[in-house]
Amino acid sequence: MAPRRLIDLPGFADLETRALMKPSFADPEARAQFPEIDQLARDTFGLTADEAAAIPDPPGWDGVDVKSMREQADAFELEGWDVMDDKRRPLRILGHFSHPLWLALRGVAGHLPFEPEPEDFDPSTSSLAAEAAKFRRDKR
Repeated sequence: MAPRRLIDLPGFADLETRALMKPSFADPEARAQFPEIDQLARDTFGLTADEAAAIPDPPGWDGVDVKSMREQADAFELEGWDVMDDKRRPLRILGHFSHPLWLALRGVAGHLPFEPEPEDFDPSTSSLAAEAAKFRRDKR
């Protein structure tokens, strides 16, 4: 199964583009100036970075949330999440969302965004298969 890409979730590509255009947007202090960062975190994971920081680490917590963004990106990949851009660099905005994502991913707090179950493909329901069956039956 392919990893879930953070950049593909609604709103993340727009914020990543803003951080590309204005590098200070990726700074932790930017959350105070740009409330849309916290709103996206709350909408996606159920808690903001500040709320995540207020939650005490559970027993046995490995401190993954304080490692470098590169180390976190590698760890996220092991958990089935791709938090890198197309050039395989950690997203500029990852610092705003990594802690809430870690807490949700490990079931400590918050939630993961909804992902519908993949639908089973039944080739007999495709129009091409139906046309082929009709052709085989039609013996004019």
